[in-house]
Amino acid sequence: MADAGPKRVTLRDLGHAYAAGDFLFRHLNATLVAGRIHALIGPSGSGKSTLLAILAGWLEPTEGTVEKYGVDVMNWVPQLPLGVAKRSVLDHVALPMLVRGTPRDVANAEARRILGQFGLADVEDHRYGSLSGGEAQRLMLARAAATRCDLLLVDEPTASLDRNSARTVIAHIRGLAGRGSVVVVATHDLELRDACDDVVDLAAAQPVDADVANAEARP
Repeated sequence: MADAGPKRVTLRDLGHAYAAGDFLFRHLNATLVAGRIHALIGPSGSGKSTLLAILAGWLEPTEGTVEKYGVDVMNWVPQLPLGVAKRSVLDHVALPMLVRGTPRDVANAEARRILGQFGLADVEDHRYGSLSGGEAQRLMLARAAATRCDLLLVDEPTASLDRNSARTVIAHIRGLAGRGSVVVVATHDLELRDACDDVVDLAAAQPVDADVANAEARP
């Protein structure tokens, strides 16, 4: 959709149901804006990953609409980091720039700069398959930074990490929001939830408006 103001994603009366007709969530209204982190919370099976897939455009909602303004590039960071085991850390971050037509030497230089920001400069030549869980998760976020995405969708980024690694990942997610992305994070992690600016609770049975019943905005 053409840009009509600040970069944002608007959900209008959104709902999604199983094939049998039972709804995961319904009547969901929210405005997700750039520069803020929006947490999707709720118990397992409440539809967090489903909503991320709808926001990505991979799944059609059963009812309602998703309207995107100023959002052209999307990046998804899955719960389990996904990389090519034998490719280097540097290659993973340089690839989005190479796809855009950036010369290899320029892409590598920018990838090194980004890796430094994410604390991965010392492992740039390591193969992806040799990374720890925390390093792999940070690499996925570094690659998201390289894509210059307008919409960043992150699924349970701290689920398998120790607390120190989780806090590092949370800080990097905050940094990506500060770059001007619309950031949406599905999480069960209370510390991550509390670090977010807005909370959308999918456990609410019949939310009327996310601003009132379904989203807790923080100043």
